[in-house]
Amino acid sequence: MTAHLSFSERLLAWFDRHGRKDLPWQQSATPYRVWVSEIMLQQTQVSTVISYYQRFMARFPDVRALASAELDEVLHLWSGLGYYARARHLHAAAQHVCSVYDGVFPTDLEAMQTLPGVGRSTAAAILSLASGVAEPILDGNVKRVFARHAGIDGWPGDVAVQRRLWALAETRMSTTRPGPYNQALMDLGATLCTRAQPRCEQCPVRGDCVARLGARQSELPTPRPRRVQPLRSTTMLLVENAEGRILLEQRLPVGIWGGLWAPPECPPDWEPTAFCHERLGVVAAVIRELPGFRHTFSHFQLDIRALHLRTQGGSDRVMEGPERVWYNSRLPDARGLAAPVQRLLASLRDEP
Repeated sequence: MTAHLSFSERLLAWFDRHGRKDLPWQQSATPYRVWVSEIMLQQTQVSTVISYYQRFMARFPDVRALASAELDEVLHLWSGLGYYARARHLHAAAQHVCSVYDGVFPTDLEAMQTLPGVGRSTAAAILSLASGVAEPILDGNVKRVFARHAGIDGWPGDVAVQRRLWALAETRMSTTRPGPYNQALMDLGATLCTRAQPRCEQCPVRGDCVARLGARQSELPTPRPRRVQPLRSTTMLLVENAEGRILLEQRLPVGIWGGLWAPPECPPDWEPTAFCHERLGVVAAVIRELPGFRHTFSHFQLDIRALHLRTQGGSDRVMEGPERVWYNSRLPDARGLAAPVQRLLASLRDEP
């Protein structure tokens, strides 16, 4: 591809031949379908998202179906995908679209950004991919492409660097084919201009790429300044009743597992059986300690210690407080569970 062609022209010519056009959300690309995919794809790879997206669409084929659903069912279908605030925002945004816009997604950038969980780049992706609106995007893949091609130093999360990247995105935006152009940018970053071992020889804009010409592909974009992740710890109590069900309680609708169901957590200054009796209203004895493990979040690590307890005296009544259920992990229902909780319940199910 000749260098006299513009950046967007070269990229679109490559996309027409090599771009991804068979992803589930590209078929019948309505604003709703694209919106759900864009939220799922935030900080998550395409290969992981596809199966979740298909299950989600089968249950919630349109925005009204999602808006009228219980949050618990939405979180259940999101279980394992992580970053659960995205699911809570998705549900709230669906209700907002239905109540404020009568079920029709807004068609301008500012209005789209009033939806919970939708920032400028996500709003632009929805508008361009679903409606052909010429708005630039700047997700993680696109930041990498622009930083390398234009030789922009500095961590892309820095405000000044972001300002330069947005200016470049606006300058290079295709006004004739905005949807395919933005998809091409994302595809280029995901398939060729990858974080490690980019395939520069196949890149349609390699001829004037500053990073390639200066052999700086491994330097750009500038990595995030290193920081030590804090380490936290918790003790989860898997309290089992006489029927083999496990006590779960619903967490408050904020934080990393907001709205999800999890075993009660025992504070470090409490003895577990005393906590069960005085805070849960359940008499239980410790059977054994399960193998602990470390779960990594985006901004900290969590050491999880788990105790398996069994109720004594045959009573299943628990004290008032957070909503609590006796959960049958062998016949799971539509309830949101975080991946570490699923792991703990599976370890009990797998016991001989």
